[in-house]
Amino acid sequence: MRNTLLLVFGILFLFSACKNDRLIKRGDSVEVAYEKAMYFFEQENYTDAASAFDTVTRVGRGTEYGQEAQYYLAESYYRDRQYLLAASEFDRYVSYYPQDEKRPEVEFKAAICYKNLSPRYNLDQAQTRRAIERFQLFNNRYPNSDKVQEAAGYIDQLREKLARKSYESAQFYVRTEQFKAAAIYLDRTIDQYPESKWAERALVDQIKNYIDYADRSVASKQAERYGKSVETYEKFLQLFPESKFREEVEDYHDEAVSKLADVQEPEEVAESSQG
Repeated sequence: MRNTLLLVFGILFLFSACKNDRLIKRGDSVEVAYEKAMYFFEQENYTDAASAFDTVTRVGRGTEYGQEAQYYLAESYYRDRQYLLAASEFDRYVSYYPQDEKRPEVEFKAAICYKNLSPRYNLDQAQTRRAIERFQLFNNRYPNSDKVQEAAGYIDQLREKLARKSYESAQFYVRTEQFKAAAIYLDRTIDQYPESKWAERALVDQIKNYIDYADRSVASKQAERYGKSVETYEKFLQLFPESKFREEVEDYHDEAVSKLADVQEPEEVAESSQG
């Protein structure tokens, strides 16, 4: 038993000694420090790699090793899924070395970081918007890059998330029968994200929302709101003529037209009697 314990402690001591040898020490040259940092990186020990590369960026500033260390510091955070730190270090690389050939790659990876930080649709979408901005900036700066289509695809995905958040916000007001607020949020979904599937569904809901709004309105406002439902129906046909919701909106349209005629008729009678 004692011999076994001695063997275990001996192995742990040797392991600790080996690891200590790989740590950057006072007096190590920039080259040696960089090699030690790269060892951790190649071993996929990205936490220790990031710490080591951070040291190299400070002691090797102004050297080729310092520049490479800045890149691998960002890359270490990136591979360790510490995306906020990675984005910050990628941005630092661009600010320090704006003419470097790695710049397009670095800017794309910074955008990817913000995409990966984008949360579920029902949470705050600041990082989603930031990711969209960064991908759009990348495509504007590097229109001939082989990453342009990939970036465009990410923009579409992220906009779809924003569209859903807008649509779901509208649904809260629909469920609570706050028709004016629902109309505002549904219009926002339609106007800001017309290419999304949520815009199509929002138009359907808007047609119905205006009918419900008119039903609960004072008589003097009903014709206007039934008319809004009919106008929204016409917009729906223009944007989505082959929609799977066509039968549903036709029913809403018929209802709106019928109710509009009912409320307009008394007005016409009143006007003719005054004449």
